[in-house]
Amino acid sequence: MSSVPHDLMEGLEKPSLLRQLKPTDWAWAATVLAGALFVYFHFIQEMWMWQEIILTMAAVGLIGVGWRWRQMQVFSLVVAAISLFGIWLYGSDYNAATTNPILHYVLSSPSAIAWMDGILVASTVAYLLGLVAKSDRFSELALRAGSWLAWSGVTMGFSALMIRWRESYLIRPSFGHIPVSDLFDVFVLFCSLTTLMYLYFETKYKNRALGALAMLIVSAAVGFLIYYTVVWHADKIEPLIPALQSFWMKIHVPANFIGYGAFSFSAMVGAAYLVRLRAERVNPQGRIARRLPSLDLMDEVMYSYNAVGFAFFTLATILGALWAAEAWGGYWSWDPKETWALIVWLNYAAWLHMRFTKGWRGKPMALWSLIGLGVVTFCFLGVNIWLSGLHSYGKL
Repeated sequence: MSSVPHDLMEGLEKPSLLRQLKPTDWAWAATVLAGALFVYFHFIQEMWMWQEIILTMAAVGLIGVGWRWRQMQVFSLVVAAISLFGIWLYGSDYNAATTNPILHYVLSSPSAIAWMDGILVASTVAYLLGLVAKSDRFSELALRAGSWLAWSGVTMGFSALMIRWRESYLIRPSFGHIPVSDLFDVFVLFCSLTTLMYLYFETKYKNRALGALAMLIVSAAVGFLIYYTVVWHADKIEPLIPALQSFWMKIHVPANFIGYGAFSFSAMVGAAYLVRLRAERVNPQGRIARRLPSLDLMDEVMYSYNAVGFAFFTLATILGALWAAEAWGGYWSWDPKETWALIVWLNYAAWLHMRFTKGWRGKPMALWSLIGLGVVTFCFLGVNIWLSGLHSYGKL
């Protein structure tokens, strides 16, 4: 009688997702469905087929993510509570932020984003201290602090975006729009999404030391966001130009930035891979080598996040083409942003192709991921600074 492979036996013995669910998971599903139904019936007169489909997919997706990552349940509820509290404090008066101290110092979107900035930078510093500290005890405390600060920062980031959405309607109903329309908004979204992607890794693999490198890209984005706010006063909510007054913006931009965030996190995992590789050569038992994840794990994580980023970036490119057809009368115009988006897509298509067909792994792929970050950064930011075209919406 032939024996059953051990890996297959482990897979057969592992219960299905539904069997692993707890009463709190079903309560989570009921809460999300209740919220989706409230939105549907409240805005039923303004919704059309595609919006109904997206609402359904968002609800189902959020339930699924919450079931697989239970921290997302608590996080989402906290963000919802903070956002609703801030919106309640505003009432129907946008100027309430000048008289209400909680809004003025904490929950108005500029204040909440400023808190996000400071907390995420503090998180990065704590993670770095945790990685290099000589004392294992101090290292553990610093890494825990970094994790707590990262959760706090991303909570403030997403809450700020929700409150900013409401603020745009309070300024003037015709101004109202989802806050993904300019460089300021999308940098807040990028910081929040990328941090959340890292926190998923941290929860799944029980390793906090990677935050020392993963959060560097977030702090770099925070640095630009602070510069953009102080020098250009870009935190002001502006009305949408006609080309942006489209349903497609609401789905194209978030899909794009899930892709950007995944690519950026993958690049920082690549940086961590190279750091550990060098640390092992110098001292295999040193604190850097011991604290960072294994090389094999980081190699798999790079692949996973690049695959996720590629999927969402492909979806965003398709949605962008549909939006372009509506706004400019053609699906593709070789605008600088479109051209560089194609370069990004081809770069990661080649990365995944070499992984699948040639089995490339390790150092070459880590270096390639870092090069990919440069390509993504130019597409994300460089095109807006040095090139002009149909996508030149942000001032810089």
